[in-house]
Amino acid sequence: MAKIPPGVGPRFPQVVVLFGATGDLARRKLLPGLYHLTSAGFIPGCRIIGVSLDDIDVETFRRQARGALDEFSSRRVTEPDWQDFAACLDYVPLSAGPEALRAAVEAAEQSLGTECRRLHYLSVPPSAALPAVRLLGAAGLVERARIIMEKPFGTDLQSAVTLNARLHEVFAEEQIYRIDHFLGKEPAQNILAFRFANGLFEPIWNRNFIDHVQIDVPETLGLGKRAAFYEQTGAYRDMVVTHLFQILAFMAMEPPTSLEPVPISEEKNKVFRSMLPIQPDEVVRGQYSGYRDEEGIDPDSDTETFIALKCHIDNWRWAGVPFYLRTGKRLAEGQRIISIAFREPPKSMFPPNSGVGSQGPDHLTFDLADASKMSLSFYGKRPGPGMRLDKLSLQFAMTDTGLAGEVLEAYERLILDAMRGDRTLFTTAEGIERLWEVSQPLLEAPPPVRLYQQGSWGPKAVHQLIAPHAWRLPFERAWRKQTVQGG
Repeated sequence: MAKIPPGVGPRFPQVVVLFGATGDLARRKLLPGLYHLTSAGFIPGCRIIGVSLDDIDVETFRRQARGALDEFSSRRVTEPDWQDFAACLDYVPLSAGPEALRAAVEAAEQSLGTECRRLHYLSVPPSAALPAVRLLGAAGLVERARIIMEKPFGTDLQSAVTLNARLHEVFAEEQIYRIDHFLGKEPAQNILAFRFANGLFEPIWNRNFIDHVQIDVPETLGLGKRAAFYEQTGAYRDMVVTHLFQILAFMAMEPPTSLEPVPISEEKNKVFRSMLPIQPDEVVRGQYSGYRDEEGIDPDSDTETFIALKCHIDNWRWAGVPFYLRTGKRLAEGQRIISIAFREPPKSMFPPNSGVGSQGPDHLTFDLADASKMSLSFYGKRPGPGMRLDKLSLQFAMTDTGLAGEVLEAYERLILDAMRGDRTLFTTAEGIERLWEVSQPLLEAPPPVRLYQQGSWGPKAVHQLIAPHAWRLPFERAWRKQTVQGG
């Protein structure tokens, strides 16, 4: 196994208290992720204490954890590594109370035999988040601790302010890590590298060269087991505030004074402060046919399963550049892209019917799916006589480098960053409250939902929203098939 470079992992051993340890997210992502981080040597020492409503013992929890690894781990589970990981696992049912939880944490710290840090992960429904926080306070587990919280971070400005105030009664803001797994993906972080490490692109990253930006995250998935949650939330609260706006901030932020957590968070918050309030007449809400027939859904539901909107950043760099955001359930494809459309040349000297301009502006496209890819499209001459132009593209994929196997999954990266105290990819209370503030006009007067067919690209009105431009998805040209290099 490759040696982990110094500084990549936390300095101190970690005691992880995992609330919701028998839930779906823990089984699919958190337990497999913790297994990889410990077995690969990223963490100098680790103990994991599962907490949930299930009244089970530690051996049952270990069997469930092994089942989760066998079903969901993307890496091979070896028996020696599993035995080491199983020995790290403990379990405390929620009904045992704060004294039992504290005793389990103290026993874990003593078994590590050196100075430790605590990481509390709240993989629980919104209604259970504050009770879990209060339990940690009652157990005296706030000192030397950081806490990871899952979305949603409120449902409007007032609820977000109230939630943050309640959290701050127990934990200081610098201890709170509000997770967005989109930002944990390698491609999202690659935006920072692409912008700030390359002299070719940073000088043109502004209103003088960029015409408009699209952030497009359609999903083919339905509600699964989240119907009750989704009915109270909808696509805007579920995806836009917590994910798409965070990606927008990475795309639009000014260069930070350094690539450190505090300067980056400040630049992201400056973007949020520069955003104009979302206007209802620049929003299209949709609901897929059949949504109201699903179990647990109000037959007269007005909850949107689709949202597309235009937003504006009113600062020197982006004034006049529209940002178009789209996401929804039961759509034609599952994609996660940022597409940057460059301004076209002011005049064309090419003859009529040459093909120039016929396929729209040049685009820089980031694919935010797990396999990091990017593409730069441009016009080039078709071989042969005359001046005929075709749209061509330069494409890059992480698989081209032979390093794809070294990519950490999003939750692994974010858990590791929280253990290290690196807040770069996490959201602040100020940022969340500002986003709910700019959302108020939409939340107070939402446009009516429009029905769309499952497997489509949403209501027809999305084309009027973006006119005279066009949505990049679906792509006219597919990503080129990649071949794995090396190894």
